[in-house]
Amino acid sequence: MTPPAPARQNQCMTRSEPDLAPPAPHSPRVAALPRVVTLQVNGAPRTATVRPYDVLLDVLREELNLTGTKRGCDLGTCGCCAVLVDGKPRLSCLMLALEAIGSEITTIEGLRPGAGLDSVQRFFAETGGSQCGFCTPGFIITARALLDTNPEPDEAEIREAISGNVCRCTGYVKIIQAIQRAAAEERAAAPAGDRR
Repeated sequence: MTPPAPARQNQCMTRSEPDLAPPAPHSPRVAALPRVVTLQVNGAPRTATVRPYDVLLDVLREELNLTGTKRGCDLGTCGCCAVLVDGKPRLSCLMLALEAIGSEITTIEGLRPGAGLDSVQRFFAETGGSQCGFCTPGFIITARALLDTNPEPDEAEIREAISGNVCRCTGYVKIIQAIQRAAAEERAAAPAGDRR
C-alpha cells in the first residue's frame, strides 16, 4: 500500500517571506501604487488619490464628486463623458487621470462659475435640446468647445462637431437649434472687435 501524499499547502492562503518585504523601487508593484496628485479642475486646484490606471472620468466622479460628467459606454463611442482639457473636448473615459496633470480641466459644473447658466446650457433647456438629460453634459461641453473656436458655425459644422455624441431620445434637431441660438446670442453680445 502506498502512503498518502503529504497535504499540499494552499498557495492562495499563505505568503512567502519575500512577498511581505517592501517592493523594490522599480518593481511593477511600486508603479501601481496610488499617488496623491493635484489637478486643476474648474479653475481651482483639487487633490485626489490616483492609481496609474484610473481614468479621468472615475477620478472626477468618485474622488472629486463632480457627477455631472456621465459614464455612458466606457469605449469612447457615446460622448457622455466629454470634458474640456485645455479648452479641447476630451473623452474622460479614455484619458488617464495622470495625463491631465498640468492641464486645465473643465467639467459641466465649471462651465459657468457662480450663478447662472452658460448660453449653451440655457438654450438646451429652452429649446428642449435635452430629453432625459443623460447625454446633455457631453453635448454641452462639445458645443462650448465648438463655439469657443468657431463663433459662427453653420449647421454642417455643428453636426460634425457633435458627431461623436449620441442621444437616444431625440432626433438631434433641438440640439442643433440650441447650439445655433447660443451662437447667435453670443455673436450679438460680443463687442464689434471680437466678432469674426
